[in-house]
Amino acid sequence: QVQLVESGGGLVQAGGSLRLSCVASGITFSIYDMAWFRQAPGKEREVVAGISWSDSNTYYADSVKGRFTISRGNAKNTVYLQVNSLQPEDTAVYYCAAGRILQGGDYSTINDYWGQGTQVTVSS
Repeated sequence: QVQLVESGGGLVQAGGSLRLSCVASGITFSIYDMAWFRQAPGKEREVVAGISWSDSNTYYADSVKGRFTISRGNAKNTVYLQVNSLQPEDTAVYYCAAGRILQGGDYSTINDYWGQGTQVTVSS
């Protein structure tokens, strides 16, 4: 049974930081490309960051460049999202997802497996 379990969300003040984690089980984690998505109330789900299976390529949405950092630890079957300089508009449920895309492909298409999400709320 495949499981992706996110953690690390919470309530923070604007300017604060969080480290989100997503632990995978039931898949050969090291061959999967990974992505973090978010969905704010009333908005569509959007990809915010992605990382290739080999850790050689990363992607960031323009809205989070310079503030968010994605990384992975294949030995721990875990993908991380360090989120800094949080703003109220970053408030959303954050999801991790696993999939396989071609090199240079679109991380927004990663959708083989999903976690249940972790809530990030940023107060002004």
